[in-house]
Amino acid sequence: MTKTRLHKVRSRPTRARSLAQPHTLDPTATLARAEQVLRRVGDPEPPPLQSSPQGPLRVGVDLGTAYLVLVVLDPRGNPLAGEYQFAQVVRDGLVVDYVGAVDRLTAMKARVEKRLGRELTHAASAFPPGVPRAEVQATANVVEAAGMHCLALIDEPSAANALLGLRQGAVVDVGGGTTGIAIIEDGRVVYTADEATGGTHFSLVIAGAHNISFEQAEEMKLDPTQQQRLMPVVRPVIEKVASITARHVAEYELQSGKAVQQLTLVGGTSAFPGMAEVVQEYTGIKAQVPERPMFVTPIGIALHDTQSLMSSRHRDIGTRGLESRTSD
Repeated sequence: MTKTRLHKVRSRPTRARSLAQPHTLDPTATLARAEQVLRRVGDPEPPPLQSSPQGPLRVGVDLGTAYLVLVVLDPRGNPLAGEYQFAQVVRDGLVVDYVGAVDRLTAMKARVEKRLGRELTHAASAFPPGVPRAEVQATANVVEAAGMHCLALIDEPSAANALLGLRQGAVVDVGGGTTGIAIIEDGRVVYTADEATGGTHFSLVIAGAHNISFEQAEEMKLDPTQQQRLMPVVRPVIEKVASITARHVAEYELQSGKAVQQLTLVGGTSAFPGMAEVVQEYTGIKAQVPERPMFVTPIGIALHDTQSLMSSRHRDIGTRGLESRTSD
């Protein structure tokens, strides 16, 4: 039975929101830069930067169901360095391999520090909307155990919009295990929800259809030469993502009396060719996918690591909407 996690974001600003800075980044240029400087673990290590960056850094850690991402930005939000790797240490927003998550993040941190020529001491992280309080804290604990103070936590689709800067519409964050939705009015997130279904489910149906292992299915899913013929296999999963999106949009529209006219899909799964077209066809709402959607949420997370830019009185964990959610 599918479990829906849902809360409505109240209008009172929380710590994480109050520390967000005005949106001034060009998402396309920022994502292109991220693709250049973020290394996939297993690829050759890039040389150290010619000179260590000066001033405060903004660091984001995305503990996803399929990928673990560490990204470092300069004070203006420009990507400097980072790493990402396939890692099944989280399931549907819940940390299921704490030691594995800490070990991987610690190693990534060490390599990125070597490249930057300076230590990473703090970071922001994120969670799917509606995750129970204890599990949100577990995410922070992973960051802390890897040697960084976790100074901000933000729900994932809201983090994505920190980069996108949408004024109206909905961000649909299709992660490895869940689909998170944030509906935005006048640049402010007013509704969030999250349900299980994501890229892992793509790989599961591919594995079943072709009688191969999950790992082989994951590789096939990412192979551009295979994706067109896989569409009939994965289309029901894409339609499930669209169904989740349509249901929550309809609930919001019923409650608010306002229409959602634009969907922006982010997360690595959104890069699958034809994803936006199927979602648009199913929902009847215009859908788009930015270039390099995998990096949107991690960069948005890092953009919330603003405490190093503020006075010391802000140095505590600011958790967006934690008080407004109900835990099962």
